[in-house]
Amino acid sequence: MYPIEIVAPMKQELTNQGFQELLTAADVEQHLSNAGTTLVVLNSVCGCSAGTARPGVIMAVQNATKKPDQITTAFAGFDVEAVAKVREYLMPYPPSSPCIALLKDGQLVHMIERHMIEGRPAQMIASNLIQAFEDHC
Repeated sequence: MYPIEIVAPMKQELTNQGFQELLTAADVEQHLSNAGTTLVVLNSVCGCSAGTARPGVIMAVQNATKKPDQITTAFAGFDVEAVAKVREYLMPYPPSSPCIALLKDGQLVHMIERHMIEGRPAQMIASNLIQAFEDHC
């Protein structure tokens, strides 16, 4: 597990914007099994990807006209139990962090894997998510 001193500022970047932390498997079940739409960000220390993923999801949530009912996050390498449970919902996609998923009524409807985040600006990630919100929210 990563030290809290490293993880805390990256967690706060999302929680300060209203993202609900998923810390346990029970938290994941409670939020992801609900009716409606849920955005899940598996946060990461990876600077090359997470450095644009976090700003991209924040930009999407702030600028979309249609938005998910819930916005949530868990931290890979730190919120181990929660991340393992989230990944069950993301099958058949292999583990990837960071990654961004949109679920509707507990079913995965949109996925952005790490390889789709790397090397892309936050604006491109936001645009991708805004379109997914339009299609599914």
